[in-house]
Amino acid sequence: MLASSDQMAALCSPSPLPSSLLLRHRHRRPPPAALLLFPARRGARHRRVGAPRCDAAAASPSAGSTLEHPVRRKCSPLLESALLPGGNGLTTHEWMAVPDIWRTAAEKYADCVALIDPYHEPPSELTYKQLEQEILDFSQGLRVAGVAPDEKIALFADNSCRWLVADQGIMATGAINVVRGTRSSDEELFQIYTHSESIALVVDSPQFFNRLAESFILRINARFIVLLWGEKSCLNSKALNGIPLYDFKDITQLGRESRNALRHSREQGQQVIFEIITPDDVATLIYTSGTSGTPKGVMLTHRNLLHQIKNLWDFVPAVPGDRFLSMLPPWHAYERASEYFIFTYGIQQVYTIVKYLKEDLQRYQPQYIISVPLVYETLYSSIQRQIYSSSTARKFIALALIKISLLYMEAKRIYEGTLLSNNPIKPSFIVYTVNWLWARIVAALLWPLHNLAKKLVYKKIHSAIGISKAGISGGGSLPMHVDKFFEAIGVKVQNGYGLTETSPVVAARQPFSNVLGTVGHPVKHTEIKIVDMETGEVLPDGSKGIVKVKGPQVMKGYYKNPSATNEALDQEGWFNTGDIGWIAPHCETGSSRKCGGMLVLEGRAKDTIVLTTGENVEPAELEEAASRSDLINQIVVIGQDKRRLGAIIVPNNDEVLATAKRKSILDGNKELAKDKVVNLLYDELRTWTASCSFQIGPILIVDEPFTIDNGLLTPTMKIRRDKVTAKYHREIEALYT
Repeated sequence: MLASSDQMAALCSPSPLPSSLLLRHRHRRPPPAALLLFPARRGARHRRVGAPRCDAAAASPSAGSTLEHPVRRKCSPLLESALLPGGNGLTTHEWMAVPDIWRTAAEKYADCVALIDPYHEPPSELTYKQLEQEILDFSQGLRVAGVAPDEKIALFADNSCRWLVADQGIMATGAINVVRGTRSSDEELFQIYTHSESIALVVDSPQFFNRLAESFILRINARFIVLLWGEKSCLNSKALNGIPLYDFKDITQLGRESRNALRHSREQGQQVIFEIITPDDVATLIYTSGTSGTPKGVMLTHRNLLHQIKNLWDFVPAVPGDRFLSMLPPWHAYERASEYFIFTYGIQQVYTIVKYLKEDLQRYQPQYIISVPLVYETLYSSIQRQIYSSSTARKFIALALIKISLLYMEAKRIYEGTLLSNNPIKPSFIVYTVNWLWARIVAALLWPLHNLAKKLVYKKIHSAIGISKAGISGGGSLPMHVDKFFEAIGVKVQNGYGLTETSPVVAARQPFSNVLGTVGHPVKHTEIKIVDMETGEVLPDGSKGIVKVKGPQVMKGYYKNPSATNEALDQEGWFNTGDIGWIAPHCETGSSRKCGGMLVLEGRAKDTIVLTTGENVEPAELEEAASRSDLINQIVVIGQDKRRLGAIIVPNNDEVLATAKRKSILDGNKELAKDKVVNLLYDELRTWTASCSFQIGPILIVDEPFTIDNGLLTPTMKIRRDKVTAKYHREIEALYT
């Protein structure tokens, strides 16, 4: 049963109310009155003026009465400082909770456009002041609906401006949001909802709600449900079964009316005690994507996220008016921390989707795009296809000029001191001088042709993809050939590294120190060490081992999972990332003199294949090399019998057929026999992995691509190795027999 807006506004009135006007909830706490906020002293009694009790059948206490068990409420101290006596002594630069950033941003960039969301109905464009007000209204609307601090609210929705409002609105109440996207399976969402002990649900759209109706909604306990987009009339009403339902306008209108009543009651001298959110309060629960194993709920505090907000400018020096294109799942820590950070600098964010990415790059010409490696690989492949589809003369010229630019950049790295090496031995002066002079000569000879390529080829590419300042890559390994290509054509791509458990950024390449092959220097206040995989002994620079991280961004722990927390975090606060890497040695001279202290990653420890010879194989190297082939769409390297490496390959069928035609190996019916496909792929593997330390033996060809929908890709498009090998375990066994 739903209450009208007038009824909800009445709940914000300080005068007693008849119980007939109280909203009846299916579970636990009905909505409390709107409250005025200021910090509570420990042991102080909370006074609520004229507020109804949290029981629909109970009479309201009279004005001036004191409740023995008042409902706790928290606020984001700077965001709602206007309601605190004297602003609680806070300055405009003192952020204690993530939502505090919106007060500062609204004051600095009030009428600047903060975000554009063109693909939802209705299309939205909000200024910083409007965005702040939407967050305040949504937050207060949740309080009216009965949300209390530290309770969990599930936010299952995709990237949009209303996702951001809901996310920050939940945080501003002192509640904890539990986030996930719509592409997760119903069962996974149910497990997350129940494990997190969420009390309410915020969903993306009627289509998503109806998908969840029987498999999810009917199985959960929910105090209420909020619909971000679409009409309530489109919902499967049977699934509600009496659960109160609000759409986005309902909840923000309730909040707006409550805030107005709040101001009025304050003018009347009536006050209610509030606690403030502290930096160590949990802000969000993010369940890991789970490339292997069961997802775990990562508890990130406001302090964790504020560390990112305050320190990422060193890597992305955004200025007011810069335009960012946003397309990643917003619940993912990488996209999320990036969004919080960039909004503090007065940028403009445009929401897009994969379908319209190419069009929006041209339309909006963003200064930055923050995305995962797959997006840059897709752009690279698209550019390559356009080049190869050109006339013979244009294709020859473009490919020749790109090759020259690649050689030019190689020479430039040598004389600039950014050629990566793990050799800690300082080169002799003579060797260094000869290499430096040779690189200078080569670069000088190639520079005129590289400059010509800028005018003839790269200018058109830049116009097509925008990204005038940098593309920021994270959430996975950026293939070296893609990295080198964008460097050669003058599109800066900065690679970074982090995990959900580290909020997420641990290290990243800086604009003035963008060393290929690395993930850059650590973020401020972050320590990194490399330890031996067996002994745990700290290793010197240049030695490969397990990466461990310590800093303000490291999580509080895994929710309700102390054993996993103790396994990942030691008593000194060092987090075991499970990644294999090394730190570039410091050298005063030589071609690597500017690389010292940068982190280099080589794979995941859990992915390492140990052969019977005792050799350790990192499959990422082979997979990256093989993925350069146009014939290979996806690949997973396996080592089931511990003697030979194998691979599961999803072929690019169009390219396979085209290659078969060129080689005239099609059957009479214009089809390609499977053994011939295998031979073609073997040839490709030998070609592209020739320089790798290990070679691939038997291969299994599968037709079904690895996707998010079939559970073989994470929402950030990383292959779930355990799911892939489990799905094809019989075929893999047969492959090795």
